[in-house]
Amino acid sequence: MLLTIMKSKIHCAAITETKLEYEGSITIDEELLIKSNMIENEKVQVVNLNNGERLETYIIKGKKGSMSICLNGPAARKASVGDKIIIISYAIMNEKEAELFKPTILLVNDNNNIK
Repeated sequence: MLLTIMKSKIHCAAITETKLEYEGSITIDEELLIKSNMIENEKVQVVNLNNGERLETYIIKGKKGSMSICLNGPAARKASVGDKIIIISYAIMNEKEAELFKPTILLVNDNNNIK
């Protein structure tokens, strides 16, 4: 049996920008990607703590050190600048792998700096 397990999470990040007129996705600062064990084009779930919205999209690598988190395209309608979100990526693994696996959880402050 295969299970879908949380691989990585960026917890309580703040939306810094929204770009409705874009092809779609979420742009995340490269530093946050490295520290959270996420990569460009990876599928993620975005959960908005302010309004309860949930969406799935893919990652675009943002400028390293900018601490930016930008929802693009239709996803831009799901959040406002300043909203707090959780970004979650998942991996598929067998039960034995899942029992041993430890996800990467990245906690950030109001400015998206790593705590």
